[in-house]
Amino acid sequence: MNDNLVLYDVANGIATITLNRPDKLNAFTRAGAQQMIAALDSADADDAVRAVVVTGAGRAFCAGADLSPGPGKTNFSNQSDTDPPGLRRDFGGLLTLRIFKVSSDMPQFFSWWEERRFE
Repeated sequence: MNDNLVLYDVANGIATITLNRPDKLNAFTRAGAQQMIAALDSADADDAVRAVVVTGAGRAFCAGADLSPGPGKTNFSNQSDTDPPGLRRDFGGLLTLRIFKVSSDMPQFFSWWEERRFE
């Protein structure tokens, strides 16, 4: 298993999060989502980080969820350790909630996007 499914680097106040499964077009797994959430936690905890860039290694950003069978792969019937009892959340939903938390701490992120969306 690749322990570096997500790479994290900070330079000049910019955190870069890189999905790192180029051989699988960066298809996402639960382990990858957990590593991305940890990278977002690191960016949130670092006051020097003013922006976060998410990219993919290789020729694709992300092919979506890795639906191939096997350990650590997508199994939507399993409950995550972080899910409240009786509630199942897919890892995409958990990651979306974490991204929203980062963006609420950086309101200029969404205001910049909103201003340019209609240009």
